[in-house]
Amino acid sequence: MRKSPSKKAKFISLTSHPGRSGTASLPIHWGEGSARQRGPVIGSLSNPAHRNVIGSHSGSYAIYRALAVATGALDPERVADLTDTSPTSQIGPHEAWRDPTKIVSIDAFGAVVGNAFSDLIAQGYDIRPTIAITRAKLHMPEIQSAQAQGRLQTDGVILCEAGECAATKIAIEPVWHLPGVARRFDIEESLLRHTLFQHTAGMFPELVTRNDLQVFLPPIGGMTVYLFGEVSTVADPSVPLTVRVHDECNGSDVFGSDICTCRPYLAHGVEACIRQAQLGGNGVIVYNRKEGRALGEVTKFLVYNARKRQAGGDRAEAYFERTECVAGVEDMRFQELMPDVLHWLGVRQIDQLVSMSSLKHEAITRSGISVVRRLAIPKELVPPDAHVEIDAKRAAGYYWSSTPPGADPRKRAQARSSGE
Repeated sequence: MRKSPSKKAKFISLTSHPGRSGTASLPIHWGEGSARQRGPVIGSLSNPAHRNVIGSHSGSYAIYRALAVATGALDPERVADLTDTSPTSQIGPHEAWRDPTKIVSIDAFGAVVGNAFSDLIAQGYDIRPTIAITRAKLHMPEIQSAQAQGRLQTDGVILCEAGECAATKIAIEPVWHLPGVARRFDIEESLLRHTLFQHTAGMFPELVTRNDLQVFLPPIGGMTVYLFGEVSTVADPSVPLTVRVHDECNGSDVFGSDICTCRPYLAHGVEACIRQAQLGGNGVIVYNRKEGRALGEVTKFLVYNARKRQAGGDRAEAYFERTECVAGVEDMRFQELMPDVLHWLGVRQIDQLVSMSSLKHEAITRSGISVVRRLAIPKELVPPDAHVEIDAKRAAGYYWSSTPPGADPRKRAQARSSGE
């Protein structure tokens, strides 16, 4: 039953300046080797005295939480009951968790706070997981098609006859260690803080008034990881690993819009991951919420209109220029933070990177992860209306290969080593 919301706003305690102690209640020591040594991430708004981060949990969904509180649908002081919510699979801790330079944009211990800080939660600290790990069955028509065409074989464990594939599914919210993020981009932390403050219209005054708070929960989308195979061996470089890092494209990924290659490439990546898992390896899909190259869907659709209406029609040589004319930049995904999730998984080597993007490849290898080979989308999977995109990317230096879907990567590697 919905409670009657209060007609008046209650007293507000500003968080823009430190309290009498001058520091957060429970400090965060980024890069420590255990959850207890590192300390909890507390974004509680019900008890400002407990807060030790800037921002609030759940990214942009915090606005819906606020609406639920304002309308009386949610008790603002309620603490989540985490009974039976623990991960279905254990990940880590890995060596990278103890390196403050390897992981700066997610909380390495975000999945285990329910157990690691149970005593603090019992004392009333609102400590919430920023990572959740579960199991799921995925069902994609493209996988069924790959089965029907003989590119994938049913094994009853990873891939069922009906086309369902078993996966471990991991949801991750962003948690930024501001000093680490600044170092990653090679800029001063003060510049990062001031720019974030200014370009969020002053939403987070603590960015410029609370230097004692070094962790920021940005109001952006997170990511989902889909893992095929044995979770415990993902970090083992002797076990072959296929990875696809995919940036969200709702129009194509969900609704099948044919102006880009996003869904076909995603499906190609899932197929490659399943095949790798069936060969005794593992596959990882990282799905980032960065719609329209992080420019947003409205901007993306405006660019679509500009591309199609320009003199000469939609063409490869003007592909990136049209985006820059509307948005001011070609791309705002900034892949520098992207490898963090791979380090969180303990990845040290990728045998197959399913990507044409030189930016993704360079970010991964620059972070210390080796890439053995890359897979581009096969020509036959490119929709007719998406050839402008592919031609533009090839002209811009993106990786391109005509590797057919379903080809055994081990056989290709053996052929290359034998000089075939």
